[in-house]
Amino acid sequence: MSTLRKRRLSQPTEPDDDSAPLSLASVATIDYSSEDPAHPVEHLVDEHTGPGGSYWAAAQADTTEQLVLEFDRPQSIGRLVYEVQEMERERTQEVHVEASTDAGRSYHRVVVQEYTFSPGGATLEHEDLRLELHDLTHLRLTIVPNKRGSGVASLTSLRVFA
Repeated sequence: MSTLRKRRLSQPTEPDDDSAPLSLASVATIDYSSEDPAHPVEHLVDEHTGPGGSYWAAAQADTTEQLVLEFDRPQSIGRLVYEVQEMERERTQEVHVEASTDAGRSYHRVVVQEYTFSPGGATLEHEDLRLELHDLTHLRLTIVPNKRGSGVASLTSLRVFA
């Protein structure tokens, strides 16, 4: 796996209440292993979600990728919502979500999910995970795009709630 790159995200300002996701641009930096210039990491936090939404995609096919949210201050996370869309090929993508409370020195697995996409059937996966994570310094998503089939690691959106 390649070295992670770091970027401060920019996203629209959202209301500061329990129903709104955290403004990741205000509370975190994202480290990422690669991105397709046509589908940059900023697309994860724009408002174009759901079918046909903008998305982040890796730079090359069949490569396991990582996205790491590095929080400015420890955060409590109660919910994680993300979407994945694949309309071109049949494949199974796996997403590992891991959390760190020690500045990224060690991680513990939160969940592993896999999604099988078929252009003639299932093309969008919307995942809404209820979590009880406290004092997080880092949240890592590892995306295996080709558990079955071939493809590019991608996520359409990523939202984190306190």
